[in-house]
Amino acid sequence: MTENHHAMMRAVQVVARGQAEFIETPKPELKPGYALVRAQRLSLCGSDIKWLHHFPPERYPLAPGTTGHEMVGVVEAVDAPDSDVKVGDIALTLVPDHRAMAEYYLAPVQDVLVLPPGKPVEQLLQAQQLGTVIYACKTLPNVLGKDVAIIGQGSAGLWFNFVLKRMGARRVIALDLQEYRLRVSQFYGATHTIHNVDLDPVEALKEITGGELADVVIEAAGEIESINLSLELAKRYGFVLQFGVPRGEYFQYHFENLFGKCLTLKAIVGAHVEPLHASTRQALEIIASGEADVTPMLTHKFPFEQVIEAYELHRIRDESAIKIVIEMPQ
Repeated sequence: MTENHHAMMRAVQVVARGQAEFIETPKPELKPGYALVRAQRLSLCGSDIKWLHHFPPERYPLAPGTTGHEMVGVVEAVDAPDSDVKVGDIALTLVPDHRAMAEYYLAPVQDVLVLPPGKPVEQLLQAQQLGTVIYACKTLPNVLGKDVAIIGQGSAGLWFNFVLKRMGARRVIALDLQEYRLRVSQFYGATHTIHNVDLDPVEALKEITGGELADVVIEAAGEIESINLSLELAKRYGFVLQFGVPRGEYFQYHFENLFGKCLTLKAIVGAHVEPLHASTRQALEIIASGEADVTPMLTHKFPFEQVIEAYELHRIRDESAIKIVIEMPQ
């Protein structure tokens, strides 16, 4: 009998709610239609907080490599003769299963987007999230001349400011509990800010808009309180977009606000299913061309060996953290 010997790699695994560990796990083996990508940079996202802290206990442990899904890497091997992807390419790799917090990731070749030249990889990496925002904005009503409130000014909320301003919104009103994020929000297109720690956000919004509530509200935080706040901020017959990954599966929801105001509620997730990844490719073009400057949102870098500390900083939003980049060993 011949014993199989698999090459091994280091990975992170979420083994229980709120608990992640480094493990040794088999390196993925190449198969037809796929590319093996060696990770260079990853960045953390609000959805990683959901996977690490907010799944039901019975779902843990998660698979090796969880949790990480914003990833740029080098194509080490590829088995797709009809693809333009080749060994040595540096590529933004889409990871819907969140299993990229590892030294290697095996991806369908159509999910491997070769980077354009001209910008550092950690900047082009941000096209993954910008792509999800562009994809989400395609589901919005016409915002030309309208008032839009965006709850949450992490990287997703900042990208919503950027896109909504360019879509013609009259006012882009950013809300966050962190004052430093509101300062950055203006760089990305917010016309007004509400620091809803000491202020009543509804009254503050009315003061900005001359007594009106928002035509469109985008919830980009995922907290139970912010999800309910989105219903309070929307005017009658308004539109609410639920983008933030919810921190819980079941919670108290103020349905009367939704029902009584006759609101339209839209939830959006899953940009990776879009044909040809059109929104993500557009995002790459925007960043590569210099139309968007991602520098202000890139606040922290951690080596892979310190990713557990990085997860915690991302969760508690301390040290003026917005976007945290993980540098993989080379």
